[in-house]
Amino acid sequence: MKMLRFRSPSLRSLDQEILCTIRLLDDSEISCSIQRDTKGQFLLDHVCNHYNLLEKDYFGIRYVDPEKQRHWLEPNKPVVRQMKSLQPYTMCFRVKFYPHEPMKIKEELTRYLLYLQLKRDIYHGRLLCPFAEAAYLGACIVQAELGDYDPEEHPSDYIRDFKLFPKQSPKLERKIMEIHKNELRGQCAALAELNMLQRAHSLETYGVDPHPCKDFTGSTAFLGFTATGFVVFQGNKRIHLLKWLDVSKLKFEGKTFYVIGIQKEKKLVLTFHTSTPAACKHLWKCGVENQAFYKCAKSSQIKTVSSSNIFFKGSRFRYSGRVAKEVIEASSKIQREPPEVHRYGRSLTKRSQTMVGYYLLCILYYTHTDTHTSADAPIPPSVLSPLRHQSQHVKNTPPMILPKDTTMPVCVCVCSSLTLNFTEEDKLCDITL
Repeated sequence: MKMLRFRSPSLRSLDQEILCTIRLLDDSEISCSIQRDTKGQFLLDHVCNHYNLLEKDYFGIRYVDPEKQRHWLEPNKPVVRQMKSLQPYTMCFRVKFYPHEPMKIKEELTRYLLYLQLKRDIYHGRLLCPFAEAAYLGACIVQAELGDYDPEEHPSDYIRDFKLFPKQSPKLERKIMEIHKNELRGQCAALAELNMLQRAHSLETYGVDPHPCKDFTGSTAFLGFTATGFVVFQGNKRIHLLKWLDVSKLKFEGKTFYVIGIQKEKKLVLTFHTSTPAACKHLWKCGVENQAFYKCAKSSQIKTVSSSNIFFKGSRFRYSGRVAKEVIEASSKIQREPPEVHRYGRSLTKRSQTMVGYYLLCILYYTHTDTHTSADAPIPPSVLSPLRHQSQHVKNTPPMILPKDTTMPVCVCVCSSLTLNFTEEDKLCDITL
């Protein structure tokens, strides 16, 4: 008589596939399935393989738990153990460690991804800059995404189509347009992006992911970690900079975070209070990781650190990955042909969007109707109606006439936020560009 063997629920659950969606720096998304024992490194490798990215040590995957607390996914721990949200999981691919010298990045692809991150930092108000710097950075973005200024293509208010800053005044837009027209002409996208990185990395808030807290007086402060060291901001003013060589210990107890170091040959203890213990632990982890990445010469020298108080659980942390010096050294040895950089979301003016949509409509209509013998017949108004109201240019544009024997493959055009709707009677489907 054979004995029946049943797998335990814990073993069966290991085979369960879990869907993960990862939002990229250009707001596109990729998905993959993982199992319960899949570690965080798998997801990071999955994204890097998607990009064909070698210089991946600057990047990480971030997620938000149900209590709205942000976390970095730890690569050496199972994803399921870290994620407390309901499935399917949603995460974001972001720059975790900002290169101290962007010029030492070997590949254009890596620089492009850093550019996308800085563009996000500018728009969300994390990268603060004075007026002149803001205008130059904005002009670099416009040059990278639009190319050279063309008076026939770009109306007087074309900068308004770009959402670059949280507060974008007409004065700033005029200055951006002036720099774009007169100073950046002839620069390709890669060069404009590189100029943007060069200018941005000299700003005080470059690489700062602000952590809100209260100082010992109860005043609001924002803490951050950069390649240089630990920084404290109140409002737009930096009030503390403690270089990594002068930071001797970072620790936390409950909701209290301590920075212990030396300043002017005297011991310095800075105390801050976060809103929750989880926020304090996240702050401590970020500090420990940044100090290890930027300060240490070799990853093999890094030891497991703790917050010193044995009464608080979960306060031990082990750094995983290479440090900045190792990353730069590895980058210098890359020998492959540079991978192609796919720049998504290249911005078009409203006129260009409308005209591309118009001609795409003509192509799709003539190639999808059953009556090629009447290719010179006018297109039904119901097809062109989504565009006719958008621009005077379409009203004044002659119809596109295709030869009667034309057979043309359906092509994909990517414009920024232009939706064309077709009716069933026109034998076309809904297309979103």
